[in-house]
Amino acid sequence: MKLGKIFNHKFVLGSCNLIFMLCGVTLLATGFYMFTDAPRILLSRLLISATEHYKTALSELEQPLFYYVALGLTVAGLVAITAALLGCWASCMNTYCVLTIYFLIILSLLIAEFGVCLMITAWPQCLGLNLDETAMVKALQGSYGVPGHEQFTAAMDLAQTIFECCAINTAINYDTSLWKLQSLGKKELTVPLTCCRLQNRYEFSAYLDPMPRNLTLCQALQPHDYEGNRHLDGCLHKIEIWYREQYFLFLCAGLIVAVVEFCVLLSIILSCTKLPRKSASMTPERLPQTAALVRPGRLGVRDNIYERDLPTPLPGPTIRETYLQPKEYTKARHEIPFNTGSHYYQISKSYLV
Repeated sequence: MKLGKIFNHKFVLGSCNLIFMLCGVTLLATGFYMFTDAPRILLSRLLISATEHYKTALSELEQPLFYYVALGLTVAGLVAITAALLGCWASCMNTYCVLTIYFLIILSLLIAEFGVCLMITAWPQCLGLNLDETAMVKALQGSYGVPGHEQFTAAMDLAQTIFECCAINTAINYDTSLWKLQSLGKKELTVPLTCCRLQNRYEFSAYLDPMPRNLTLCQALQPHDYEGNRHLDGCLHKIEIWYREQYFLFLCAGLIVAVVEFCVLLSIILSCTKLPRKSASMTPERLPQTAALVRPGRLGVRDNIYERDLPTPLPGPTIRETYLQPKEYTKARHEIPFNTGSHYYQISKSYLV
């Protein structure tokens, strides 16, 4: 019965460790996949856009937001796999020390995930993830096409290509931008080429080398001329929808991992409660011997075994009777006479030379 209980709680802990390791492998694979998904990482650059007068906590990052998300997923996957291996070792060792270390690691991961999700959900404006329309318009007018902001320019071209939109809320945003006022693009361009309807829209690098269907009508000034050759909707609403989809995806994945980690914590607690205790390892035979050393009139005071009366010796032969040598072996050598009888010394002829 005891072996069955140990097997049960070890089986539960081992199953949770296996599921947790699979979650770690999934996180690690997701992190590597995001590193290879360049459009997704580049598009996340628009989530932390800022101007000189409007800066956020994430706007100082050198790389797009999802680059650091991919890095975090990779590190979290490695930590989860390492913790799962430690959990397998803990389930085999079955000791409080190893289980406590494993418990603290899982608890730290759970608290970190809960803190990140709470911060993104409750205070997105503190991180600059609220997609403020005014801030994004100012970022577009001050950064698009400007030397040193090539990453933002490429991200905006990518959004205009895959979402089929133009500017933030309307194409008029480009009329007062540095790209237009300083003629950073071609002089005959009214809007960037990615605002036009493209022939190569479905190509992977279409935002880097756009090919408009009709360049002349796309750059026309009259609405009835460019209406069918230029994207008329702004990109703000579509970027916001895309951001919510990414957030919901990561939130669901985080909740699944959190549930698995919570199950691992419960299995660790169950394993700790099933460990044998030192107090329970005392055999009943030892208890009467311990109680015999306590005087009946003085509770809690142990008797000195050297002051107690020795037990009555059992009847038997004395030490002198048992260990003293016989009398014939105690005679002196000179008292034994030499026997000259010939029958005492018989030598066989076979031994004579």
